[in-house]
Amino acid sequence: MKKLLLATAATALMVGAAQAEEIKLGIFIGFTGPIESLTGHMANAADLAMKEASDSGKFLNGTTVVGVRADSTCAIDTAAGTAAAERLITAEGIKGMIGGDCSGITGAVLQNVARPNGMVMISPSATSPALSTAEDDGLFFRTAPSDAREGEVMADILTEKGVKSIALTYTNNDYGKGLAEAIASAFTAKGGTITINVPHDDGKADYSAEVAALASAGGDLLVVAGYLDQGGKGIIQASLDTGAFTTFGLPGGMVGDNLPKNIGPALDGSYGQVAQSDSPGAAILTEMGKTAATPFDATSPYSMESYDAAALIILAMQAAGSTDPKVYKDKVLEVANGPADGSGVKILPGEIGKALELIAAGTAIDYDGASGVTLIGPGESAGRYKQFEVKGGVYETIQFR
Repeated sequence: MKKLLLATAATALMVGAAQAEEIKLGIFIGFTGPIESLTGHMANAADLAMKEASDSGKFLNGTTVVGVRADSTCAIDTAAGTAAAERLITAEGIKGMIGGDCSGITGAVLQNVARPNGMVMISPSATSPALSTAEDDGLFFRTAPSDAREGEVMADILTEKGVKSIALTYTNNDYGKGLAEAIASAFTAKGGTITINVPHDDGKADYSAEVAALASAGGDLLVVAGYLDQGGKGIIQASLDTGAFTTFGLPGGMVGDNLPKNIGPALDGSYGQVAQSDSPGAAILTEMGKTAATPFDATSPYSMESYDAAALIILAMQAAGSTDPKVYKDKVLEVANGPADGSGVKILPGEIGKALELIAAGTAIDYDGASGVTLIGPGESAGRYKQFEVKGGVYETIQFR
């Protein structure tokens, strides 16, 4: 009898193992390139959301979720980034994609990889206004707000500080062009003057020529719509070395610990804004990140949005009862925003298991997450921004907008 019971138990375990399913989500961000100092935190945050779902045992009858990482290069090498995205689908068999990160590679992969393969993409950090109107077959979402909104926020900050004129330089890609246009349009609408608005290329060793042109045009300060680990840093350093500018306006792509670390005390007094929430969930994820199996800094730009992107994919799958992107894409807005009457149960970080259980029971949820998720228009975040000033080598929060 004992042998029979053991054999029966072993058979049951084998059947359970056979029934258990594992799905993969792609984490498609720039592990190399102009924001590489941010992407480790972003990826670890996304992985935490997947671990929550797996550990709960509530996801699609015990299905587990794992992340597969691929390097987008953040548009430094579009061909390599596109090939990496294709491998996630064809070789790894992912069921959803967190990413891309930078706007140029995100747009390219959306059109050339995601749409032809019917793959859902939720970007935590691609912010170009052009993505708002891109053809996407209902497959593309983003937990970061459009730069159209950031331009308005920056114009407000500049005006409130009494700035009358700015020199403006931007990284020569979709992100930089869209952001520079948004800043220039919003600032001039408030009566400000743009003395010069010119691109700079990433990857150069010498930015003296670009800075000479900016200095010649002049302005109360220089706004650098670039990348903290690439040309934006080079523009700032060259400006300081020549005395062309001493104060800088810093949009989101310039925000990260590496910039004050590399520039030093001369960056103190510069200021700007970055997409970030002061929602209740933000504080929760900040603490969760400290004690995660692979710790991360949730206050690092776009980490909260990465956790939320992964969570939305998982919850949409649960609501659809399917891991097929062509099916669950229609549930993303539903789980993100909840019913129009506000009856959905609010879900914060650490509550993914609870959310999965509620969905399975037929109860509507309203996923707030870490970034205070509300998706508007074509499935993009309404967004909040942290206004900051660099003081003593750190980004000191002034207020949220």
